[in-house]
Amino acid sequence: MTAIGYVHGYSDREARRLGDQAEVLAELLHTGTAYPPGSRVLEVGCGVGAQTVHLAANSPGARLVAVDVSESSLAQGRARVAAQVPGADVAWHRADLFDLPFPDAAFDHLFVCFVLEHLPDPRKALTALRRVLRPGGTLTVIEGDHGSAFFHPYSAHARAVIDGQARLQSAAGGNALIGRELQPLLNQAGYHDIVVRPLTVYTDRTRPALVNGFTRDTFIAVFESVRKDVLAAGLSTAADWDRGIADLHRTAAADGTFHYTFFKAVAVNPPPSPRS
Repeated sequence: MTAIGYVHGYSDREARRLGDQAEVLAELLHTGTAYPPGSRVLEVGCGVGAQTVHLAANSPGARLVAVDVSESSLAQGRARVAAQVPGADVAWHRADLFDLPFPDAAFDHLFVCFVLEHLPDPRKALTALRRVLRPGGTLTVIEGDHGSAFFHPYSAHARAVIDGQARLQSAAGGNALIGRELQPLLNQAGYHDIVVRPLTVYTDRTRPALVNGFTRDTFIAVFESVRKDVLAAGLSTAADWDRGIADLHRTAAADGTFHYTFFKAVAVNPPPSPRS
């Protein structure tokens, strides 16, 4: 994965947001994802290790390898795992997913979370990853979809903020609506036995931990962090953007509600087709 497409940036604030997001969504995203002792698992685009800690905790006997293009993110990942899962078997590598320094069929399982949304050609990436996954091995992919966000009270300004961020991400070569495309992308990349499941987050006043951890600190924080870039790109005026952000915060008030869907796909790398 090339760093240029990461629209959220590499600030300390973004690192904290990634950590908050991983913690509040850990049960939702990682339930059912555990790898056998001794299995070789590659996490592609590990970033600051926010998901790596949960992979390591859920699969204590697995041999994890985490790769990312950002050396500073890898350093944060090492520190995070050392603090939260001491003794975990994790090797860290700086590498691009299109030029992975591993032999063919080196891994039993691949884990790719919130990576494809930042790539200009996710199908090509999924195809390239098959090289390092053994035949019969599994790939797990998790992505969001900003089109799945709906809320009360409804606000056209809030909706415009969400759409504006999606357009900004598209201009950077990414796709904030990619969750709905996982099945066809995996099929086009040659994977078999594809199963996609929607993972829904719903928040209201009866779920205060999710209101704070997801609606405020994860979702709204994404849009607050890109204000400068959105305005520079001419995708909104300052007044409209700030009104939209305020209205998004309104959904986290006592009488507000918020909904978002992630998509989790699991697929199998088939054996090579016999040559005729």
